[in-house]
Amino acid sequence: MTQLDTRQSVPTTEETPTIVASNAVRHRRIGSSDLRVFPLAMSGNVFGWTADDATTNGILDEYVAQGGNFIDTADSYAAGRSEIMIGNWMRARRNRDGIVVATKVGKSAENPGLRARVLTRAVNASLERLGVAYIDLLYLHIDDMDVEFEETLLAVDELIRAGKVRYFGGSDHTGNRLIEARIASAQLGVAPMVALQNHYNLVHRREYEGDLAHVAVQQGLGVMPRFALASGFLTGKYRQKSDIAKNERGGEAAKHLNRRGLRILASLESIASAHETSIASVALAWLLTKPNVVAPVASASHAHQVLDLTTAARLQLTRHQVAELDRVSA
Repeated sequence: MTQLDTRQSVPTTEETPTIVASNAVRHRRIGSSDLRVFPLAMSGNVFGWTADDATTNGILDEYVAQGGNFIDTADSYAAGRSEIMIGNWMRARRNRDGIVVATKVGKSAENPGLRARVLTRAVNASLERLGVAYIDLLYLHIDDMDVEFEETLLAVDELIRAGKVRYFGGSDHTGNRLIEARIASAQLGVAPMVALQNHYNLVHRREYEGDLAHVAVQQGLGVMPRFALASGFLTGKYRQKSDIAKNERGGEAAKHLNRRGLRILASLESIASAHETSIASVALAWLLTKPNVVAPVASASHAHQVLDLTTAARLQLTRHQVAELDRVSA
């Protein structure tokens, strides 16, 4: 879960539409698909876990008020409760047509793995929980090495042909495996992946910026970085060990509390001050300068934290600022 630094004053929900209208954000296209999304995906990983129905509705209402249209969840989040809550919200707001829904299958306790029958069952269960006729973007939440790619790809293609899934992508695949999947898709004559969701942020760069980044460019994949704020570390809320101790979910951020991590925070703080914005906004804006990155995935615990996330889509970093963040995080 990500909690943001809320020391700055935040516009009210009533004030937000005026701000959005005066500074509209151009939506980005996901790979070769016709999906165009706001450059920040709202994660549903806390919905049904630390966020109850009222809090979830407030977060999503604020996100949409600020121009957002891209919601990311998974069948394993809160044992499916996240999907139910998102579905209830869309139904109550009658806004399904204006929302791009992404979910993931492969990790749930009820339907683990990516065998054809299991994947199909998982997608049907997600459709029922979401209360929708189709999923805009389906991610394979794992790389199931026990199942031949051909079986999984044929199952996904059948779901696409049936109108239950529009597009799909990978979420836990190496560059080599993405190449294997593209070759298999071409040989089978089935729909290829159009998207990639991978762990990527200022303190975790190496995994993505090697082979994965090359393959993403080569295949034209839209990239959605997850853990975009490094479990809250890149919000600036963790500066010393006592900060970690105050938060029971600070364990993941603790590993970044070192000289390199503090240098990154110092640069983020300097740049944020120059733009009169938050550290989190700058960290997300840095991701949006990278090739093929469409929309970082981040979560909020409360509605008043959403602005720090969506502001990144409107923040224009200078070349010098991007180079500085590249340097301190190398």
